[in-house]
Amino acid sequence: MKILIVEDDDRIAKPLAEDLRHQHHVVDLAADGVEGWEYAQSTAYDVILLDLMLPRLDGIALCKRLRTAKCNAFILMLTARDTTSDKVIGLDAGADDYLVKPFELEELGARIRALSRRSPEIRQPILSHGELQFDPANREVTYAGKTLSLTPKEYTILEYFLRNPTQVLTRMAILDKLWEFDKLSGEETVKTHLTNLRRKLKTAGSPEDFIETVYGVGYRLGAK
Repeated sequence: MKILIVEDDDRIAKPLAEDLRHQHHVVDLAADGVEGWEYAQSTAYDVILLDLMLPRLDGIALCKRLRTAKCNAFILMLTARDTTSDKVIGLDAGADDYLVKPFELEELGARIRALSRRSPEIRQPILSHGELQFDPANREVTYAGKTLSLTPKEYTILEYFLRNPTQVLTRMAILDKLWEFDKLSGEETVKTHLTNLRRKLKTAGSPEDFIETVYGVGYRLGAK
């Protein structure tokens, strides 16, 4: 998933981002509400982790602005305020869930997984294509029973293809979806990762065109 963290405290934001990236999520960081709004306008996120007390634009105002702008991301509010009225205000502003600081990373991860299960487009039990089996819950990918050892980026690229099995995906679409907003990556980076992913699939026994090139356009899942 692509996740935006809007949090002004680096002691919380950086370890949280590192943990989520370790779980193969694509994570962007915004340090205040205005920056968070700009990020959310520039790309589509699956989940937004939103601190309540933010500089320049507070979390409640940002949440309302996002919902007014028809942002469909799940919004999980993070706050040190532990009162019923504060929770009600956050949920009424458009948040999907509410987590009080300090919290354990394991609990946050569970909350994100619970949110993702609300949408079949984000979360499916098992993804498959021919003899390939992709298990998001256990972070396991196999082909004809052989386990593939993938880098986090190869994992997210393969998941993106499997969740869009009939689409032709351009390099720019892959870049926008799977790379962080502020990383200096180009279309050649996508090509390099795809080359390595194809090589690993072929070594496991997949057809040559398991991920095929549509010349002049992009890539799509091919032969099973």
